[in-house]
Amino acid sequence: MLAAIPAARADSAAPAQMAGFSQTGHASYYASALEGNATADGSIFDGSAFTAAHRSLPFGTVVRVTNLINGRMVKVRVNDRGPFTRRLVIDLSEAAARELGMFRRGIARVSLRVFRADQP
Repeated sequence: MLAAIPAARADSAAPAQMAGFSQTGHASYYASALEGNATADGSIFDGSAFTAAHRSLPFGTVVRVTNLINGRMVKVRVNDRGPFTRRLVIDLSEAAARELGMFRRGIARVSLRVFRADQP
């Protein structure tokens, strides 16, 4: 596993430079009560969009998230900061959680892989 970039550099590093970053851990998803609130990058949270919060990846980074139990995958764009508990590596939108098959349980063991947005 590659170490996450320091938080101080997170937003200045170009997402293309992060291609190849990977991480494994647990994911959760945002509560619908946050719908319409501003995210850390200034956009409005939309639970139907495929977005995520990560502690250090640059805003705009595209991450492939794989549910390690069922093999389902989804691509999300980092637009927020979090999760704020060390046991989680990423917080997903409701749409992403549903696509990964983790909505009912609320948490899943996942792997993250950063890649260029133009990669399939």
